[in-house]
Amino acid sequence: MTETACRLYLVTPPVLEPAAFAPKLTEALDAGDVACVQLRLKDCSDDAVRRACDALRPIAQERGVAFILNDHPQLARETGCDGVHVGQKDTPYAQARRIVGNDAIVGVTCHDSRHLAMEAGEAGADYVAFGAFFPTTTKDAEFKAEPELLRWWSELMEVPCVAIGGITQENCGPLVSAGADFLAVVGAVWNHPDGPGAAVKAFNAAIAAAEG
Repeated sequence: MTETACRLYLVTPPVLEPAAFAPKLTEALDAGDVACVQLRLKDCSDDAVRRACDALRPIAQERGVAFILNDHPQLARETGCDGVHVGQKDTPYAQARRIVGNDAIVGVTCHDSRHLAMEAGEAGADYVAFGAFFPTTTKDAEFKAEPELLRWWSELMEVPCVAIGGITQENCGPLVSAGADFLAVVGAVWNHPDGPGAAVKAFNAAIAAAEG
């Protein structure tokens, strides 16, 4: 596998007010390297998701950052997102791909399963996501993944892998060293005491240190 630098993959809080969140997203993306933003809203109407996409997508795309919608391939296509992320209980990969098209990004949650990851990778997923690596307050983590899973995947497969679950600036080093292509982070950015910009800077410094 080609050696690629690990990059940040920001996931939004599960509840947000788009107009109030927009400046926070802007601050985060202007602070340093971010590869991707996933809009992940829980218990929202389609209209609320559309409004959030319309408010936040341009902020990401104007900065060359991919904007991914969680679990709504049809809405992702309608609102001009760069792609969709699907979980094992969401729209199946093949159906999501048909809806968003071949040029869009489709990522798949694979928990701690080598089998699910192999299936997704062979089907054509643009990335697979493993986790949770650490305890997380964002969602109930039924699955526990180990860094060795990232090492195995990155040595075997060309498809990029995302690490998710309780990742902070302090604990991300072993995941970077093991071969994670992206670190998906939520609370460690949006709840950072010095703001999301400081959080992104700290993450990029931690990634650089682990790669160095």
